[in-house]
Amino acid sequence: MSNVENQPDELRCGGVATRAPEPELLQPREVPLGGPRAMLVGRTLPNRDRRMVGAWCFTDFYGPADITGQDGMQVSPHPHTGLQTVSWLLDGQVLHRDSLGNVQLIEPGQLNLMTAGRGISHSEESPVDHSAILHGVQLWVALPAEQRGVDPHFEHHGDLPVITTPEGTATVLMGSLLGGTSPAKTYTPLVGAELLINPGQAMRVPVEAGFEHAVLALSDITVNGREVATGDMLYVGMGCDDVTIGSSGEGRAMLLGGEPFEEEIVMWWNFVGRTHDEVAGARAEWERGREEADEQGRFGVVHGYHSPALPAPALPNAALRARGRTRNPS
Repeated sequence: MSNVENQPDELRCGGVATRAPEPELLQPREVPLGGPRAMLVGRTLPNRDRRMVGAWCFTDFYGPADITGQDGMQVSPHPHTGLQTVSWLLDGQVLHRDSLGNVQLIEPGQLNLMTAGRGISHSEESPVDHSAILHGVQLWVALPAEQRGVDPHFEHHGDLPVITTPEGTATVLMGSLLGGTSPAKTYTPLVGAELLINPGQAMRVPVEAGFEHAVLALSDITVNGREVATGDMLYVGMGCDDVTIGSSGEGRAMLLGGEPFEEEIVMWWNFVGRTHDEVAGARAEWERGREEADEQGRFGVVHGYHSPALPAPALPNAALRARGRTRNPS
């Protein structure tokens, strides 16, 4: 998924905290996906004060949206560097196309994982015969410096570990949880899982105490006894042996965690880098390749999408700078 803002903020992330912070409620801001009449998404990461959870650096939650008789999701070809995109649906279908030639439909319970590395471009769209409701999350994972230039590649996983307990079920997208390990490729120690909570139950989930964790509420839930509304995220910090998610009705949540990401990074538009020049260079290469439809260029060409590739926004007047992963490091 692209950050489609015409004037994207410089998102300054990275660096590790020196002590475990108190839990923080992170509330989303609304961002239009694809134009003035587009579906709105709620973006909880990066947030004003906390920009990352482990290597997770971007979280969008969208829907449920009734797209009956509409085009639904339509995100034209756009570039990425230095990150992985993690696509997860709760309802509906999305068709992925990329410059490596991959064409893959994703449905609920399946994972599309695209590692951008040194550079890739892709598009996302609701297929013509899409279902009525579109509902899902889009996540990004920052790649560590030594691997941010890996060759781009794409994975589709339709058979992920599902662990059932008396209180609910957990589907492991990335990393390991409750004895299940995802086949998805990771570059830093992290975990990502969808949790379904049975009505009136509270699911205790053992977690790595050396990870920091956050829970994105996909319905109204409680996290360690604290109420968290749909679309909000509760950052629970480090040093926890378990996280408990409860719900009066059927509950749904996304658990995200990982070792604190110690590097300082710059995230601007769809690029993750370390310096202004690195990001500016990626932007320039995208613009040149887009205008020339350069099959052999850094980002290649996406074939089969019905609209032209997205132009890159103008860079800000001030130089982009890598800064800490929180606004006020502690």
